Amino acid sequence: MARSSSLARAVKAPMPPASRDEWLPFHRPSLDARDIEGVVETLRSGWLTTGPVTRRFEQKFARAIGARDALALSSGTAALHLALRVLGVQPGDDVIVPTYTFTATAEVVTYLGARPVLADVDPVTGNLRAEDVAAVLTPTARAVVPVHLAGLPCEMAPLRELAEGADIRILEDAAHAFPASEGRKPVGTLGDAAAFSFYATKNITTGEGGMLVLQDPAAAEQARILALHGISRDAWLRYTASGSWRYQILASGYKYNLTDIASSLVLSQLAKARAFHARRRLLAARYGRALRGLDAIETPPTRAGTEHAWHLYVIRVLPEVLRIDRDAVIEELRARNIGTSVHFIPLHLHPYYQQVWGYRPGAFPHAEALFEQAISLPLYPAMSVGDVDDVVAALTDIVKRHRR
Repeated sequence: MARSSSLARAVKAPMPPASRDEWLPFHRPSLDARDIEGVVETLRSGWLTTGPVTRRFEQKFARAIGARDALALSSGTAALHLALRVLGVQPGDDVIVPTYTFTATAEVVTYLGARPVLADVDPVTGNLRAEDVAAVLTPTARAVVPVHLAGLPCEMAPLRELAEGADIRILEDAAHAFPASEGRKPVGTLGDAAAFSFYATKNITTGEGGMLVLQDPAAAEQARILALHGISRDAWLRYTASGSWRYQILASGYKYNLTDIASSLVLSQLAKARAFHARRRLLAARYGRALRGLDAIETPPTRAGTEHAWHLYVIRVLPEVLRIDRDAVIEELRARNIGTSVHFIPLHLHPYYQQVWGYRPGAFPHAEALFEQAISLPLYPAMSVGDVDDVVAALTDIVKRHRR
């Protein structure tokens, strides 16, 4: 009897229909020999931390988005934090943040002793709107942080008009949004400041890293000093032939600098950014054409006059069509060897934001409805069109099997 049970366990369960033989991860970094060679060249140079390669990356990134200057940092979170500090956020201030985002957008507000004021979002795009900000605007609001969700630019003109009238600053959370644009203006140049992320899953990557863009030259100079312990500008030059050992501490700062090792990787990635973006557009378009015929699936929104970065491809599962919910669809895809993710669990549903800031489920219905239906499908340049077709085939089979 024991032997029979053992044999039964050894028999592999049959795969569901429309399954892949190999696992398709939600994300895989797009690295090639040029990326590796760039890092190796930096290692051989003997200069590993912040130095000339990082400065070159900053200059090239600034040119890529049409900004005056850019500051490379250790993370997108660091960029958000530094931006709010140099924009003047102080203890007791309020900063308005969409609840439909990753926690970094709001947690940096607390670093400064300020209060994150959460807002609902557009029920279709998941982006923050001027009317959402107006609904929670307080007399002590100092800044607002619109998130260009999945790479789709927010509608910025109404936000700028509201911000000007309320005398608050705009910090773009552009973690998903390189190289997106609204009209002819790249994301990153649409507010007072912008924070980009180069985390491992982003459209170009340093592994860990970020970039801060500021419109005010004085604020940019202050941020550059604060990013490295508050030491006088270009302190890294003290280890070069043209530098000096003597330096000054000008402010209480942070250890937020990006290394030349990381910058050498992302410099190579930046050179391929247009090709990466073109590939993402192609794959997103293929998803869109194939999925529009499935009445249980809503494809991602776009907005006329904008360039979507296609960092994420987020579908919505419509509960009125299927007998199973979003979570079950994810498990069905997993059983078919397809990885997914969910972006995002709204902040007001997390224990911290409920226990510390008093938010409760039901406070932001648009964000909750989006969350309950959203699935982020695999989308990255290393994917083949066959990979996309496999995802579509799996979704088609799931819809067919679980239709009401």
